[in-house]
Amino acid sequence: MLNKVNNTIDTIVTPFKTKLNESFTKKKIQILQINLGKRCNLACTHCHVEASPKRTEELSPEICHQLIELIERFPEIQIVDLTGGAPEMNYGFKSLVTSARKNNKQVIVRSNLTIYFENGFDDLPEYFAQHHVRIVASLPCYLADNVDKMRGNGVFDASIKALQWLNQLGYGTDPNLILDLVYNPQLPKSEKFSLTPEQRKLERDYKIFLQERFNLVFNHLFTITNLPVGRTKFYLERKNIHSSYLQFLESHFNESTVEHLMCRDQLSVDYLGNIYDCDFNQMMNLPAKTANGEAITVAKLLEFGSLNLIDEIQTADYCYGCTAGCGSSCGGALL
Repeated sequence: MLNKVNNTIDTIVTPFKTKLNESFTKKKIQILQINLGKRCNLACTHCHVEASPKRTEELSPEICHQLIELIERFPEIQIVDLTGGAPEMNYGFKSLVTSARKNNKQVIVRSNLTIYFENGFDDLPEYFAQHHVRIVASLPCYLADNVDKMRGNGVFDASIKALQWLNQLGYGTDPNLILDLVYNPQLPKSEKFSLTPEQRKLERDYKIFLQERFNLVFNHLFTITNLPVGRTKFYLERKNIHSSYLQFLESHFNESTVEHLMCRDQLSVDYLGNIYDCDFNQMMNLPAKTANGEAITVAKLLEFGSLNLIDEIQTADYCYGCTAGCGSSCGGALL
């Protein structure tokens, strides 16, 4: 916000780095999260990636090969987390799954579920079961109307059919076939903001409703705060509530969440091979840096033979979304 009196820029919220009482550095890297590209069969209103059927950006063979080498060379990587877009639609997806499983990594795929009904992708549920892939599936509400408003007409019904399909294969009951769901709140229409509901209670509500209505089971529910990034940010700006939303998130800053933030032990990789501290920084083009201020790539990690090139985690105002209330991460609430 420009101050016309002295031509300085007024800070909307306290800089996140200033809010912290300690240096914000990495722990031991355990998670490699790879965004394979922006191709997707859906165009959800809250998508921070701004993915859609019209996007063409995706992993190249060269970067895919580098990522496979990274997976093979570093045993400390315990989890390979594949996202997108619809990760299944983008180049290199199955190659990365195969490599990660061969090297005894847990594989997570962040699936929109409806992809299983697109031409050429109907083998995915059986493929996931065969490779013991953990599925983290978006179902932002258990009510059809709310889901379709966020993700498109018919998405809820298709998602239910996909979940039933996965249940038939053992997902949700077989301990090797983990099925998790993701809740996102509706985007606010005014300044009457609220934090995400308490995760355990909402998980119980989801399980009861889906079991009684559709005879569905799943393992865990992850509640994720809508961060003002991508389409969510554009929406908030159109409603003229972006600044007030940031202030709301800051007002609910919880210092206890900082120790558990997902950026502490993961590397986020884009389809070009650039390294970020998290997927949100990736979408806002805020790359991870060495102590010398150099941007980091997969090629650089391979060259130096180390995952520990990051001096300090990069932060921005939207980091308050991950630290508000009980916290938020790709694995749900932090506390």
